[in-house]
Amino acid sequence: MNPKSKELFERAQKVIPGGVNSPVRAFGAVGGSPRFIKKANGSRMTDEDGNEYIDYIGSWGPMILGHRNAEVEEAAVKAARDGLSFGAATEIEVEMAELVCDTVPCVEMIRMCSSGTEAVMSALRVARGFTGREKIVKFRGCYHGHSDAMLVTAGSGVLTAGRPDSAGVTKGTAKDTLLADYNDLQSVKDIFECNRGEIAAVIVEPVAANMGVVLPEDGFLQGLRDITQENDAVLIFDEVITGFRLAPGGAAEYFGIMPDLVTYGKIIGGGMPVGAYGGKKEIMKCVAPVGAVYQAGTLSGNPVAMAAGLKTVQILKNNTGIYAELNKKAQKIAGAFSEKKGIATNQIGSLLSAFFTDSRVKDLQTAKTSDTEKYAAYFNHMLKNGIYVAPAQFEAMFLSAAHTDEDIEKTILAIQEF
Repeated sequence: MNPKSKELFERAQKVIPGGVNSPVRAFGAVGGSPRFIKKANGSRMTDEDGNEYIDYIGSWGPMILGHRNAEVEEAAVKAARDGLSFGAATEIEVEMAELVCDTVPCVEMIRMCSSGTEAVMSALRVARGFTGREKIVKFRGCYHGHSDAMLVTAGSGVLTAGRPDSAGVTKGTAKDTLLADYNDLQSVKDIFECNRGEIAAVIVEPVAANMGVVLPEDGFLQGLRDITQENDAVLIFDEVITGFRLAPGGAAEYFGIMPDLVTYGKIIGGGMPVGAYGGKKEIMKCVAPVGAVYQAGTLSGNPVAMAAGLKTVQILKNNTGIYAELNKKAQKIAGAFSEKKGIATNQIGSLLSAFFTDSRVKDLQTAKTSDTEKYAAYFNHMLKNGIYVAPAQFEAMFLSAAHTDEDIEKTILAIQEF
């Protein structure tokens, strides 16, 4: 029973659209009432009714070290004691920028902001300003936040909400967003052929994680690098999810591909609201106050977010064995799914998804063959067993360094019993 969560949801629906501040939280794709979380520690979350869950959401990615990591918490609390926000330059944002530039070869300069959506929106504007072109290529099923230009056949919660596009997005905005198919280089080549000299950038999740986890096939990312270079277009890796999760240098390091721009969020703030975009110096120098591309933000480089993110990235960079351990844990869970019929599993590092389909999932079309009713049954089965996974098929499962062998064993047992 969850009387407190149900009561809170009833109250919330009177004052918040849908009773939640982000759509997937409403449990609309899986049924029932959302759990209102009171606290978390390590690999576990506890709701307002006192129920404890093994958490495989991790705030949708930031909590790669687990909840309330002692070093990260201490850094954030220490920063908060000096002040929550100044609206002025601080030393810690310089330290954060230096750390990222030292860690990620493709990032020569970086600008902090407050969310992944803001980072993407800004990176696209910079790409347009740098090239003098207007059109952007994105991929069906990839989610890049909720800015107007990117809500055209987006992934994430809009898929399970039944709204692949959003009301309120103008035709004028949508016309400059050109759609290609993930893992289909020919679709990208065709778009460039039909729009010669008009495309500013190609933006891609190097590992798609918002139509469920979908891995890039061999040659796909390199192919994008080649096409954009041949056409003087900017290649943008949206690493809001993969940044610092697959490797200290993110997907760019993991796959050995150098994009022109990259966007960050989640891990780079250690659990605090954050975003960032960076890349080649010649492109980033287009940003005000140096260049003519305007972008600003009152809370950009917030000292508490920078402190939490700085400590998180330092821990990951100095303890790279974390990535191998996370991969082993994820492989064990993926193996349990793979033993069951009618389930396709995609896994890379600490990211994975189980699709209730017999098809190999390699793009949006194959991802959508998954039986979402079966996924809802699976979700509720796991929840009853004290395991909190994404309340929607087209989201990722996130592992953290705090997940114990006991957590993994309990999770595998629940999967086997489903």
